[in-house]
Formats: sequence, structure tokens, C-alpha cells
Amino acid sequence: MNLADARYAVVLAISRMNTLYQKPLFDEWVLVKLARSEGAILAYEGPRADYYQRRFKTDIAPLQVEIEGRKMAVGDFEFAPNAHGAHYDACIRLGPAAYLFCNNIAKSMNEIRDDPLWLKAQEPFVALATAFRDDPLE
Repeated sequence: MNLADARYAVVLAISRMNTLYQKPLFDEWVLVKLARSEGAILAYEGPRADYYQRRFKTDIAPLQVEIEGRKMAVGDFEFAPNAHGAHYDACIRLGPAAYLFCNNIAKSMNEIRDDPLWLKAQEPFVALATAFRDDPLE
């Protein structure tokens, strides 16, 4: 999958999740390329456009704890159940070095999961992960 198609797939999936959740589920997301020596922001959507990059390493820390020691394949996803505020709640591996990080600035994943609408809203999330498993971001 190319970057334009990946961005479109993410926007569509998040929109579907928001519709099924009947309110914003993830109000912020960032698509990144991570490499040992450097990383690159490929796309961002959210309320912190002016400053999210400065805090990015801090904001993904709870997810890094969840992922640590795990070899994520393309299409695998993970959640940080207790991440609050600016800390990212979820991620999907989109390609060999590409990841999507999603956040709800007002709620943690535990709080999101407390709402019964989460059950339906996670279907587009899983479908997005499957789409990238079938056609990774290159």
C-alpha cells in the first residue's frame, strides 16, 4: 500500500469507529516510520498539531511498555489500557517500519472499553489492521 492509500484507509476507519462509538473514539492519530537511527512523521490528525512532535517519544511510552519484547508482525495491534491524556492508547503495525498510533485525549482504553459501544467500534479497527496485514505500507 502506498502512503496516500494508507492515509485514506486510516481516515475512513477512524470515521467509521467514531460513527459506531457515537462520539470521537480516537481524536488523534499519527502515522510514523520508525527506524533504529531515526523516525519520520508520515501523517498526523488531531488537536496538537503545533506541538505533538516534541512529546512524541514521551507519549508513546505506555505503548512501548506493552510492546516491549513482542515481535509485532504487520497487522498486529496493541493497546495501553491505562494511558491517559496525551499518551497514545493504541497502535497497529502497518508495514516493516510503519506504525499507526491512536489516542483519545480525554479517556484511557479502560474507560473506552467500559462503554458497550466499543464492541462494535472495534470492528473497523480490526479490519484496518487486517487490510495492512494483506497489503503493508511500503
